[in-house]
Amino acid sequence: MSRSLPTADEDLPSSPLERAGGRWLQTIVLGAATWIVAMSLLAVVLAGLGAWFPWLVLPLALVAAGASGWWAHGIPARSLPVWTAALLVVVSVGAGIWTATTHSEQVLPRRDSASYLQAAISMAETHHRVVPVDPASVGGPDVLAIEGVTLASPAFYEVGSDTDPAIQPQFVIGPGAIYSLGVWLGGPTGALLVPALLSALGILGLGLLTARIGAPRWSPLAAAGVALLFPVLHTARATYSEPLAMVTLGGGLLALVIAARQGARGEVGRAALLAGVLIGGTAFVRIDGLRETILLIPVAALALAQGQRWPRATLLGAGVSTLLAGLAALWLSNQYLGTIAASLVPLVGLGVLMGLLTAVMLWWQRRGGAVPQAVSRFLPTGLGVGVLVLGLFLASRPLWQTVRQSPDDPGSRVVAGLQLRQGLTVDGGRTYAEQTVAWLSWWVGIPALVIALATLAWAVRVVATKWTAGESLPAWTGPLLVGAGSTVLTLWRPGITPDHPWAERRLVIVLPFVILLCIAAAAYAVRHLSRRAPVAVAIGAGVALVAATIIPTAFATWPHRSERVELGELAAVDAVCASLTDGDVVLVVDSRAANEWPQVVRGQCARPALSTTRTLQQDPARLATAVATIDQAVTAKGGRLVLLAVEGTKELDALGASDIRQVSDAFVAEDDRLLEQRPDGLVPLSLEVWTAVSNSGSE
Repeated sequence: MSRSLPTADEDLPSSPLERAGGRWLQTIVLGAATWIVAMSLLAVVLAGLGAWFPWLVLPLALVAAGASGWWAHGIPARSLPVWTAALLVVVSVGAGIWTATTHSEQVLPRRDSASYLQAAISMAETHHRVVPVDPASVGGPDVLAIEGVTLASPAFYEVGSDTDPAIQPQFVIGPGAIYSLGVWLGGPTGALLVPALLSALGILGLGLLTARIGAPRWSPLAAAGVALLFPVLHTARATYSEPLAMVTLGGGLLALVIAARQGARGEVGRAALLAGVLIGGTAFVRIDGLRETILLIPVAALALAQGQRWPRATLLGAGVSTLLAGLAALWLSNQYLGTIAASLVPLVGLGVLMGLLTAVMLWWQRRGGAVPQAVSRFLPTGLGVGVLVLGLFLASRPLWQTVRQSPDDPGSRVVAGLQLRQGLTVDGGRTYAEQTVAWLSWWVGIPALVIALATLAWAVRVVATKWTAGESLPAWTGPLLVGAGSTVLTLWRPGITPDHPWAERRLVIVLPFVILLCIAAAAYAVRHLSRRAPVAVAIGAGVALVAATIIPTAFATWPHRSERVELGELAAVDAVCASLTDGDVVLVVDSRAANEWPQVVRGQCARPALSTTRTLQQDPARLATAVATIDQAVTAKGGRLVLLAVEGTKELDALGASDIRQVSDAFVAEDDRLLEQRPDGLVPLSLEVWTAVSNSGSE
């Protein structure tokens, strides 16, 4: 007769140390998530009014931290074995240290991480979210009226009029607000280290979520698996929004499980409200956090249909936080919302439709409606099989589908250029969205995807079985449905330029969900087999499932283990800033300079900067006339017009500029930009910069 292993979801010992460990780790995660939402809301008010001052914000941040911790500490926690809690801390802290010591220096806003950094620097230095610009600082309103001359640059919009202009950063306010605290405390380097801390908290939160859904002894493995994911590591090395969203969304799902457990006992605690606030509040840091908020609607509907009261508090919290985030975006990020309307409007429409269907379903149930018994008997197996079919459908898309977008979209030109350089058929309209399951397999391996799909199908069948039997749903139903729904929507339409590893940002929710499903499968296999087979068989099954998940993940990340993306970029920026003096007004005159340098000069160098459009750059006569006009206007106000180029000195020579100097001759290593292969290394990037003094206005 075989001995049985301890079950993964049995009651854990509750010594004072074990209770304290579980409570304090949970308080840290939920408190940090609450603090991020609170600070984002505070930033809307203060930065929106131009009062984002360090002497005001930093003390308020400490008060918000204390209040968030107090609120989170009142939520019931589960005891954790000392060794489990210790391993969770070791994994999370180790991941944070690894990430911090290999952090990137993505400073020039070619992609989103540096755009967030520059927005943070702008908030920290100007105290505004939307930064007013004195027209006199760039030569006057007449300069801004010149066709092809602008204050705008990628991720930074020019708003207002020529007489009252301002710069509005792209994206929503949360990342800029949080990373600006790092700027105050440690300059740009301080901001670049903050994501490592946030990622460590997010990994800890996912470990606690694993413990809460019934696998506490397996939670360190789940945390380690997430920490080993390259997309998680990659985004945590730079100032992306994903590390923030991992904390708020992970904390929200953790609170959702707690709320469901309390609801099963007839209680409605603060966890239910907090779950909604955190999941809805994710929209403060990522506008597509709206997707996960919408997916709360079916979760709440299922629980409300069973007569549970806690979803009301969750929906209230989600509704309020989503509304506030939406109003903040309309006020301070309206230009960004306009550019993503094609994606945002259908998402809002989906939310409205799901809300209406939920209301109709609940009304029908109150009037005595019920699912026919024939359907109830078939439903669990049908849904389980449906999950498998959907997974195979998504995986098979490359065999029968090629997804395209409008060839006039700016992203299409980027894709076409990448295809040309990589020897692929030039078809810039391709989005490569049909290959998203293959993207997943690059980082966790095909076996893990098979395990995750089978586990998801089994879990959906369990939920449906309990639902049709009138039993309380498992507490993990919420994270399961939100994670599954988010995964399907992301895989179907990732909505990102498909070059890798940049596109892996879209997988930072999907891949941890895969890891958690695989670890849950291992925990269940050990628990199930230990009651029916020898211990060695149970252990062997668990080891095999974990190995099939962790080993491919580790091998995929190994080539990137010590990468320092764009290391040396801060020094290059410092060199350019040091070459400028008081009274200088910088005008960028070539295409790449216009993409990378205007906001950096304006923010980090604290010098006025103007950009030229591609149309003006391609018309030498008009460009020369514009430069002469700007030079005359700047000189008349006691300044000096400095021309900046990064594609060589051809434009400077053509403009008859003098004192041409190379102020940066650096080379760094940047991420590759592959379309159909997994990236395994970095490629060189030139950071050469030339400046010159315009003589046009004095001729």
